[in-house]
Amino acid sequence: MSDTVPYPTPVVIGVAGGSGSGKTTASMAILERVGTEHLAYIEHDAYYRNLSDIPHTQGLINFDHPDALETSLLIQHIQRLKAWQPATIPVYDFTTYERTQAVRVIQPQPIILVEGILVFAEPDLRECFDVRIFVDTDADLRFIRRLTRDLSERGRTVDSVVTQYLHTVRPMHLEFVEPSKRYADVIIPEGGKNLVAIEMVASRIRSLLDAAGHAPTG
Repeated sequence: MSDTVPYPTPVVIGVAGGSGSGKTTASMAILERVGTEHLAYIEHDAYYRNLSDIPHTQGLINFDHPDALETSLLIQHIQRLKAWQPATIPVYDFTTYERTQAVRVIQPQPIILVEGILVFAEPDLRECFDVRIFVDTDADLRFIRRLTRDLSERGRTVDSVVTQYLHTVRPMHLEFVEPSKRYADVIIPEGGKNLVAIEMVASRIRSLLDAAGHAPTG
């Protein structure tokens, strides 16, 4: 039997932006408009290393540095999906900061959407994307969203969130995330609330699907 893949190579889309920018909201809005049956969705956050392997900055664990994530494994998984093979994605527990024993199997799809704050900061990962989208939101809104999320979903205190933001989140955003915006093909101000931009991106993805002949899923 031939090893040749009978379907067109999937289109890989990266969605980047600062923490709390609305990346996930934008990604979900795109998924709703295109249809989940056509997309494989991967969060870079799933590839965080275990707590003991995450770098420190000024005595604080630095979750916002590229070395905190096992990006090489994500690249392997993207390559598998592009070859129409399933990928086994880690499941990360943000209350213990460890990978769990569980995994999530992602089936190959015509469109692969990868979302995360640092997906354009790593050259090897950046080269995987056919389309690069940056979600651009003001810093004060991003901080408020991050604070609300960490208090309600991750069991954090206000003081710990503020300290982390000042010592790691903000400096890493300025060093890695903001400069990566220059690699974007499309910049969406205000994230998922920008319905005009979301619809334009979704329309483009639908065109790519049509051009690929609606390659079969899974």
